[in-house]
Amino acid sequence: ILSPTHITSKMPAAGKGGKMMNLINYRMRITLQDSRVFIGTFLAFDKHMNLVLGDCEEFRRIKPKNQKQPEREEKRTLGLVLLRGEQLVSMTIEAPPAEKDKRQAAASSSQPGPGVGRAAGRGVGIAAPTALGAPRI
Repeated sequence: ILSPTHITSKMPAAGKGGKMMNLINYRMRITLQDSRVFIGTFLAFDKHMNLVLGDCEEFRRIKPKNQKQPEREEKRTLGLVLLRGEQLVSMTIEAPPAEKDKRQAAASSSQPGPGVGRAAGRGVGIAAPTALGAPRI
């Protein structure tokens, strides 16, 4: 269970979508209950705190079989990853979004254009043709 107090480091001010929305496109370090660490670009989340990370890498510590050997860390490059919210322990900011990501975010948050949405499909139109008249019962 992750509360807003678990999110650490310097964060941007909370806006309309809350703190999590402000972290989209940031490079984040996510720690899971099994002590694995994922570092990736924070792309999406949902009400269960499931996270989507892009360009993700997994780091895990492997305990030696002998006490004399040192503990080693193994790194895997994973790419696009979905993490289950139930397993999250902490989230930390690694790096702010890249400049190109900032421009994309600004463009996507701009006001919609003057276009009109219209239904496009194979269903029956809004009004019945006038030549047929009203249906008989």
